[in-house]
Amino acid sequence: MGREWSIEESVTVAAGPAAAYRAVSEVRRTGEWSPECRAVWARRGSLRAGERFVGFNRRGLFVWFTTCRVTVADPDREFAFRVDSFGIPIAEWGYRFAADGNGGTTVTEYWRDLRTGRSAPFAELLGKVFTGVSPERRPAANRAGMRATLDRLRNALAG
Repeated sequence: MGREWSIEESVTVAAGPAAAYRAVSEVRRTGEWSPECRAVWARRGSLRAGERFVGFNRRGLFVWFTTCRVTVADPDREFAFRVDSFGIPIAEWGYRFAADGNGGTTVTEYWRDLRTGRSAPFAELLGKVFTGVSPERRPAANRAGMRATLDRLRNALAG
């Protein structure tokens, strides 16, 4: 089996697409959902395409930060951002929102590995040094993290 370059996970939440989108696009709340992200610095709450933020992450003993730029901010439909480390493309993360016909929303979180091209070996080394996860194991680690994130989001939107 070859390396996975993109993955996605979905969950149905008991809230409409607008409420789900608001929760996810308020990037300063990411630490509430994500098992790796501990905090986000952003100049304001809900961000628009092109705006930047910084994520502060931790996995076990490993601690790192990432710079991020919102690439898609389509209210109630999709929110995505590109992650860089030291100016090198690392990944794209995003969320799609679809009404389920029963008052809820199917939220799909996706991840795409951007560590390609000439900078790939250095980006992969940075990932292993800062996160403790090799490129081959990153999709499995992210899939587990996505499941935890989506479960936490579902629980937050249930109340």
